[in-house]
Amino acid sequence: MIGTAENAEVIGDGDVDGAIHRQTACRSCGNVGAIRARVGRCPPGGAVATTAGDLPADWVFHAVGPRYRDGNSGEAVALASCYQRCLALAEKHGARSLTLPAISTGVHGYPLEQAAAIAVNTTIAVLAAGRSRVCSVAFVLFGFRVFRVFAQATLEVMAKLG
Repeated sequence: MIGTAENAEVIGDGDVDGAIHRQTACRSCGNVGAIRARVGRCPPGGAVATTAGDLPADWVFHAVGPRYRDGNSGEAVALASCYQRCLALAEKHGARSLTLPAISTGVHGYPLEQAAAIAVNTTIAVLAAGRSRVCSVAFVLFGFRVFRVFAQATLEVMAKLG
């Protein structure tokens, strides 16, 4: 399963989400109205599933991350919800593995260190609860800086878990 960051219209206007839309079931939708009719509008913090088309996966989960404003406008809750919803969709669709991006850290402006902590904490909390059949989650990250920040966040969470 593949998770991708999206806008609320779920129309694939960015580099990564645009490329994924060109390869998935969304490409057959043809226009924004048809895409909305198929998967609906999705609010920040939500996620919807489409089939994966020509991609080497069964499903693509389109997560709508929040735009970062001031850190006091519910952004952390919405970002955590993106990861929770993707993991819930993986469970619903019988996925054993899932790839996820650094949601909201690009054009949505979420500070990378904060976003990484939320992504890693949320993902580990869901998996550690032991109620999910998902056994593998990989973060697909662009660039060494993003990798380093996510690795540090993972080390910090794991140190707390003992």
